[in-house]
Amino acid sequence: MNQNPMRNISIEKVTLSLGTGTSGEKLEKALKLINKITKLKAVSTKTKKRIPTWGVRPGLEIGAMTTLRRKKAEEILPKLLKAVDNKISINKFDKSGNFSFGIPEYIYIDGVDYDASIGIIGLNVAVTLQKPGYRIKRRIIRRSKIPKKHLITKEEAVEYIKNKFNIQID
Repeated sequence: MNQNPMRNISIEKVTLSLGTGTSGEKLEKALKLINKITKLKAVSTKTKKRIPTWGVRPGLEIGAMTTLRRKKAEEILPKLLKAVDNKISINKFDKSGNFSFGIPEYIYIDGVDYDASIGIIGLNVAVTLQKPGYRIKRRIIRRSKIPKKHLITKEEAVEYIKNKFNIQID
């Protein structure tokens, strides 16, 4: 931790997403899986573009996602990281310090048992980090940009994740 409390990094949100490519039975399985992992209701994601060769049109539901914030995000992230053997590549971090990774099969997550009605499905996890004061970019009145010296760097994010969750960075 830093001397200045405004420099302390924390987890803003953890987003679990799953793309099915089609609506129908696959989408129902995806929604059920995310509900099973997080104990929260998942929402379906809709397409915005038309891609005729893939059979995609605007408004078609082709994925599922949910966002976990605060305490719930802190609780589930160690389980998700353990599913990938507590290893993350340095390439998974962006320049803003956020990172994402994929879990090939949900049965690798602790506390989640195989469900024959779902089958074997993988999912994506995106983690967004923040520092105190990041609210200024989202507020309605007097919205402002975060100063460059207050932004989270890739190196700060890697160090935070290593120390907080005992993760090996490759």
